[in-house]
Amino acid sequence: MFFRFLFARSRLVAPILGVTLLAACAAPPPGPIETVDPNEAANRRIHAFNQSIDRNLLAPVAGGSGGLLAGPVGEGLGNVAGNLSMPSAIVNKVLQGRLADAVHNSWRFAINSTIGVAGLFDPASAIGLEPRTSDFGATLHRWGAGEGAFVMLPVLGPSTERDTMGMMVDVVIDPLRLLPRPEEYWARGLRLGTKLSDRARFGGSVDSILHESADSYGQLRLMYLQSRRHELGQEAADDAFIDPYDD
Repeated sequence: MFFRFLFARSRLVAPILGVTLLAACAAPPPGPIETVDPNEAANRRIHAFNQSIDRNLLAPVAGGSGGLLAGPVGEGLGNVAGNLSMPSAIVNKVLQGRLADAVHNSWRFAINSTIGVAGLFDPASAIGLEPRTSDFGATLHRWGAGEGAFVMLPVLGPSTERDTMGMMVDVVIDPLRLLPRPEEYWARGLRLGTKLSDRARFGGSVDSILHESADSYGQLRLMYLQSRRHELGQEAADDAFIDPYDD
């Protein structure tokens, strides 16, 4: 059933990959961070909206959990959400031609879904099967697509044009769509729930960046692009990489 799903979805993804492959040879390397934000004014307005959502909704709900989401309950939610992300990561590893990673993630998903009680616990990591995460934005990068302009998305936060397209494709190829309803909705709800858990667990760091820094937009843009480029293996020795903690 999984492979029928993958084949059916691949027919939708193939045109995108085809266009990407045609452009692969001309895909430019990422430019200096300050030059990849031609829509900065609009992005800053969206960032201000996101700050308002966090200040008036996410932070109060996460803080009002009485520490529940920052403790074992939040950790369990994070484990379940991470386990639910594995099928999508497996699909993307296959599309990238990284079959060893796909097999690795498959074993991790099988172990945590059974011995780990539907992903609530993480015995796979204890035996060396750490997650090898991926998404369709990384798949596009693998086939040569440039990152495009920096984008600030409402609620979802920082991204790039390539990663925004990747998010949309990930929704289409996500094997969670195999689940019957309402189980599919529960699974997606758990993914959203872990965002509140992360807000509770890392509240101090989020506040210092999002609400207390002199230029929270600039700092968030810098941290996201630097982290994403590092994740994709773009270890360029140019001014595209700046240490945000370097005085």
